[in-house]
Amino acid sequence: MRFLHSSDWHLGQKFLSNDRLAEHRQALNWILDTIKTREVDVLILAGDIFDIGSPPNYARELYYEFLAKLKSTCCRHVVIIGGNHDSPAMLNASREILGYLNIYVVGALSESLEDCLIELKDSEGNTEAIVGAVPFLRDRDLRSASSGESGQERIDQIKAGIREVYSQMAELVKPWAGSGIPILTTGHLYAAGAKTIEEQTNIYLGDTVNIKASEFDPVFDYVALGHIHRPQAVGGLDHVRYCGSPIPLSFSEIKDEKLVVLWEFSNNAKVITEIPVPVFRRLKSFSGPLEQIKQRLSEFNSRHEKDPLPAWVEVIVESESVLPGLEQDLHDWTAGMNMDLLKIRLIHPNQVRQAAEVLINLDDLSPLQVFERKCLVTGTAPDDMEELARTFKNLEEWLREQEGAQL
Repeated sequence: MRFLHSSDWHLGQKFLSNDRLAEHRQALNWILDTIKTREVDVLILAGDIFDIGSPPNYARELYYEFLAKLKSTCCRHVVIIGGNHDSPAMLNASREILGYLNIYVVGALSESLEDCLIELKDSEGNTEAIVGAVPFLRDRDLRSASSGESGQERIDQIKAGIREVYSQMAELVKPWAGSGIPILTTGHLYAAGAKTIEEQTNIYLGDTVNIKASEFDPVFDYVALGHIHRPQAVGGLDHVRYCGSPIPLSFSEIKDEKLVVLWEFSNNAKVITEIPVPVFRRLKSFSGPLEQIKQRLSEFNSRHEKDPLPAWVEVIVESESVLPGLEQDLHDWTAGMNMDLLKIRLIHPNQVRQAAEVLINLDDLSPLQVFERKCLVTGTAPDDMEELARTFKNLEEWLREQEGAQL
């Protein structure tokens, strides 16, 4: 059997107020073509299908359009798990009807872990693969809050809870161990040793280690992970993998090669192939003196002026003095070029305060970063910041869950 592993689509994402519909449509069409040409039997989507719990209509249409088109391919099964950005209620709303199409959706952990155990069967009713479809595990899935507990106690409980869920799932799938049937599990979390970009944080807070790759039971032939946007094997184990996002979701991801992972299982032989995803829209960041940047912008445009989608460009100008009319100057320079200047920043060390005012842009900051800056401005003691940040993240997660419950 051939399994294709993808994750972190973040449909409906806004990139500095610009939607990603054109790129996402091309990426999903490419995945469909890859499924056809590689004769994929099973598609695994490891969470964060959408960027927010209440995605825009065009993002939902794109999702259902993709699933409908799958029926004309060789792909017989689809397994979709919820990520920390997804609304469990929104994903699960269509799970029953999608189940008739062999599309299995697990938006959140249910009361019984057995509900996450998916037995994929062929047209004759024979089991051909087992998937322990573990979604993003929320606090309420892993622990019971108690008054007076410390932050570290909470983190330790979360880690123990994650390990327990996967230990229980391993026990559930062991009846098929040694049968020659491929056994997989999924996850949407931060595994120990994963390398990420600076902007991605640990979704469980306090530590970058939620579970070690070695703590996934050997009964699992493949572990399909989501949440980290950089593709990689984890902990030296080739079968424990992040496939990453199919398109760069920030300027900090532009150096990462985007890919999907093809996992083939045949007579207990296991082959992993990384398939690079084409670049549908280039994201580019230029920094340096103004005249140097102008030259590099022209050279970049000459190489990519025929790209189907205009590049989205960030410019960081380094100058010893203020440059009046900088934005207009750069927009005039790039007029007619196949690019859009989305961010223009000025750094001049002789005027630190003014530079700081230019550099601090709400579009560049996460809600947590805005909260932390506000705390510092109001004189919050550094020793109190960790606990405040933890409380803020808890509130964010609660609000996301409430939003999902109302959909």
